[in-house]
Amino acid sequence: MEHIEQLNYIKSPVDKVYKALTSEEGLKQVWTSILKVKPEIGFINEFDFDEGYVTKMKIVELEENRKIVWECIASDEEWVGTGISFELLEKEGVTTVILKHFNWKKKTDFYRWCSYNWAMFLFRLKDYCENQR
Repeated sequence: MEHIEQLNYIKSPVDKVYKALTSEEGLKQVWTSILKVKPEIGFINEFDFDEGYVTKMKIVELEENRKIVWECIASDEEWVGTGISFELLEKEGVTTVILKHFNWKKKTDFYRWCSYNWAMFLFRLKDYCENQR
């Protein structure tokens, strides 16, 4: 199995970063504007990227201000069955975000493209959390 891992440092309190990753307001700013999100274990978040299908992520773990884990149950064929986690740690006003997209069946061009896009996701998350008024 293959895994994507990305890391970013955000000059923002961990609770603000956690809220951005678990709320419609935050995820609209950093991922897609067409979505249904609820911070509740078992809830199935829906993300529409206008690609002819809806990406569905089941929330399997939530540790407030520490960890979020999703299981992909519907999306592009290569995503189904993978998991995505966000691990958060705040130190001296800076939140470290470790993003992992795990259990890929193999390394493909789509995998590589997604790795790039996850880095861009973390860049937008950083920008949103640090510059939101």
